Amino acid sequence: MNIAETIERHEAAASPTVLQITDLSHVYSGRVRALDDVSLSIPQGMYGLLGPNGAGKSTLMRIIATLQRPSSGQVLFEGADVVKQPGAIRQALGYLPQEFGVYPRLSAEALLDHIAVLKCIGPAASRREQIHAVLKKTNLSDVRNREVARFSGGMRQRFGIAQALLGNPRLLIVDEPTAGLDPAERARFHDLLAEIGENIVVILSTHILDDVAKLCPRLAILVGGRVVAQGEIAALTAGLHGRIWRKSVSRAELNEMRDAMRVVSLRYLEGRTIVHVLSDTSPAEGFDLIEGDLQDLYFAMTSERADTAISSL
Repeated sequence: MNIAETIERHEAAASPTVLQITDLSHVYSGRVRALDDVSLSIPQGMYGLLGPNGAGKSTLMRIIATLQRPSSGQVLFEGADVVKQPGAIRQALGYLPQEFGVYPRLSAEALLDHIAVLKCIGPAASRREQIHAVLKKTNLSDVRNREVARFSGGMRQRFGIAQALLGNPRLLIVDEPTAGLDPAERARFHDLLAEIGENIVVILSTHILDDVAKLCPRLAILVGGRVVAQGEIAALTAGLHGRIWRKSVSRAELNEMRDAMRVVSLRYLEGRTIVHVLSDTSPAEGFDLIEGDLQDLYFAMTSERADTAISSL
């Protein structure tokens, strides 16, 4: 069974779709095509969005969030057309961009109150109750009176989630939420996102493969504005079964291998370079057959020779 058939089989058995994207395209001025016939079916839970810079992830997120109209195509959220009825998703949306500004002299609680007013959350007693709830969920209650501008990077990201959770959203979009966090804060953020993702749709856009591998049962990979892989991670990596080979090599050997073999990824262990090669049979003496993982899949789909990888999977 090839990878397309594997995806189709597992998609048919997936949870009911909450967000349906169909034939979505967007062309900027100068005929720059950011999205090219993107179709995705996203159920409740954590959903990973991967791709190199310029793949179209930011454009896709902006369209879903109604910050930008597509050139063509359709986005349905819970059956409502997002393009024609933007209010249907705005009332249900929480959004954490990669970077966001804060007022320098406002405390976390005061800034959340200001954002809640902008979101038309009220009356005041109900608004305060929500603010205290999101501060508790993000473990910021003890610093609610501290200026957000003085927060550490991890605390500021948790504040970003807190403001996104105001209004009890049913769809949460987060862009690079763990970039720059230390390991402990990143682990706390994983726990928070996993808890949130149990009850709503959470789209996680990131370059950090480990975040997606740990949090998301499903994903989509975009390259050049097109979807090159989507579905359950387990099903997608199953398409690599019996085809990933590993060997420890020297740097001098590596350049020769890249010319002669389909090198999909490199790992480093105790100063040694470990090469992973995609091949139906052993590529050379000394290679061990291993199970492919998300990193192998991602680099096979996004490398310069991705057309060869995609057609052969």
